Amino acid sequence: MPSGELSEDQDQARPTGTGGGSPSLWSNPAYRIFLGVQTLSALGDSFSYVALPLLVLHTTGSVLQMGLVTGLTGVASILTGLFAGVIADRFDRRRLLMLADGARCLLYLVIPLVWISASPLWLIYTVVPIAGCFSMLFQVTYVTVVPAIVKPDQITKANGHLYATYAVASVAGPALAGFVASSAGPAAAIGIDSATFAVSALGVLLVKFDGRPRRSDAPQHGNIRGEFLAGAKFLWAHPVLRPLTLLLSLITFLIYGLTDLVIYLVKDELGHPDTTVGWVLTAGTVGSFIASAAVARVRKRLGFGVAWISAFSLAGFAVAGIGLSGSVPVIAVLMMTTLMCTGIAGISSMSLRQEVTPSHLLGRVTSSFWTIHTALGPVGAAITTAAAAGVGVTTVCLVIGVVVLAIALTGTLTGITRPHAADRPAGEVA
Repeated sequence: MPSGELSEDQDQARPTGTGGGSPSLWSNPAYRIFLGVQTLSALGDSFSYVALPLLVLHTTGSVLQMGLVTGLTGVASILTGLFAGVIADRFDRRRLLMLADGARCLLYLVIPLVWISASPLWLIYTVVPIAGCFSMLFQVTYVTVVPAIVKPDQITKANGHLYATYAVASVAGPALAGFVASSAGPAAAIGIDSATFAVSALGVLLVKFDGRPRRSDAPQHGNIRGEFLAGAKFLWAHPVLRPLTLLLSLITFLIYGLTDLVIYLVKDELGHPDTTVGWVLTAGTVGSFIASAAVARVRKRLGFGVAWISAFSLAGFAVAGIGLSGSVPVIAVLMMTTLMCTGIAGISSMSLRQEVTPSHLLGRVTSSFWTIHTALGPVGAAITTAAAAGVGVTTVCLVIGVVVLAIALTGTLTGITRPHAADRPAGEVA
């Protein structure tokens, strides 16, 4: 297949109307409803992230058991990510979204109903990992749905809006969960959490899109390992996605524990109270909002390669500055800059994968990409925080910033910056 052309299957995998005259996203009713659905689902995730540990702490008084609940959620999500893409490529994606939200609704509803007369801790340890599985299934599936709802030239902007919903949820969800838990109890907060998933599941019914995988040879029941590897093979075959995955894996290893480093710096090394830590992290959320609003224009003006490399280069400078600064306002601005840059790079990366990946492979490519590039993150967080305890945050942030800058600039030597390479699909991968 000529490098600048689309195969018939790839062409069918994309909505029509790629010209510059595409109508506004807000004139697309399916997109408006889907954005609302995603907002509710993200709010539910962030709500349960706080409400469930609070319920455990309220019931047992044990910080250790509270941490175990949070850890179980993460483990379940990571394990599900290994095969969620295969499921998303096999089955109707509309039904999968409804299943994921409906299942979480019922699972979380059981807890407040049981807690009326008893408080069996085993129920939480049963519900949490199962709900974490459905949460990851929803996240992978929603990525595959976006190209079926909006036009190709609107994918980056749509992802910017969806990224903003996560930023809103990460701020509003914990705050609301804490307020409800303090006034009505953690079990009531989980009941409200259940309701958000119910409304989200019903909202999917109103979103008009073809949820079926787009090819007759979409994966059938057979070799799960081979189906999962199809996503990794596609990443390796693509001239941009291959170096992008490798570089981002290294960057994730370095910055995965950045929030912990900032908290340690502000609270322990600079001696400020918890409220100051909260303001610094809130400034970071502002950076996420800026990224969601600016990413479409930045990518259109600079192109994918330059935008991605520039964003992480600036992030490297900002992380180094965090370590060197002893001023909380400066640290807040640098944290905002860092999350703005990582947001722009992340949204651009997700949009690129959606644009160049055939529909029947998009679930597996998404799962493979997330699994590969986040695998080293927890290890990196453990190493960087341990190093900070030994030599201080200043040295660790300075080293991280310099290395992130070097990794980003290495992208100039790869296919990331080749003209039009980001818009050229790789060959078919079985």
